[in-house]
Amino acid sequence: MLRANGKHFSAGHDLRGGGPVPDKITLEFIIQHEARRYLEYTLRWRNVPKPSIAAVQGRCISGGLLLCWPCDLIVAADDAQFSDPVVLMGIGGVEYHGHTWELGPRKAKEILFTGRAMTADEVAATGMVNRVVPRDQLDSETRALAEQIAKMPPFALRQAKRAVNQTLDVQGFYAAIQSVFDVHQTGHGNALSVGGWPVLVNLEEMKANIK
Repeated sequence: MLRANGKHFSAGHDLRGGGPVPDKITLEFIIQHEARRYLEYTLRWRNVPKPSIAAVQGRCISGGLLLCWPCDLIVAADDAQFSDPVVLMGIGGVEYHGHTWELGPRKAKEILFTGRAMTADEVAATGMVNRVVPRDQLDSETRALAEQIAKMPPFALRQAKRAVNQTLDVQGFYAAIQSVFDVHQTGHGNALSVGGWPVLVNLEEMKANIK
């Protein structure tokens, strides 16, 4: 079970972390950094053989989606809100493009085009989360679900997870994730050409969006 303490699940990327940064930021550095730190780690989490469940409360913003989307199941508190407002930074979405797969094309475009947060009930209607529960029952409900799953034969669980993931891959999931990662990097390339990385031309709107 993946969960967070406090009011919110995740405020997104930690732009301060990630190890040493060269004196001059290049697109090559950004791609290498993000390919490992965001795309590779997220795909590894998705492909762990053991079933995983994310328990999400409060805000889940941008990089927070890279934590919950790779999990096999998501249980959301009734106060959960999901958003990816990085178009305000001049980028077309976070590094791991689960948007279209998780929400469908129309809702994926809405969350990206507007930057607004979607409620737990909204994303439940798309199938992105499995259950919406009262905030004070999030931990107990998620643990109960995990205990129910834990009673199943481990090998069969691994095979069931593999079957679903491979079906998605046959439908183009893995190729699309890799392809859209390259599209994501064009945003960084444009930012570098017009004044730096990351571009924060709409910082005030972003701050207002994530309060």
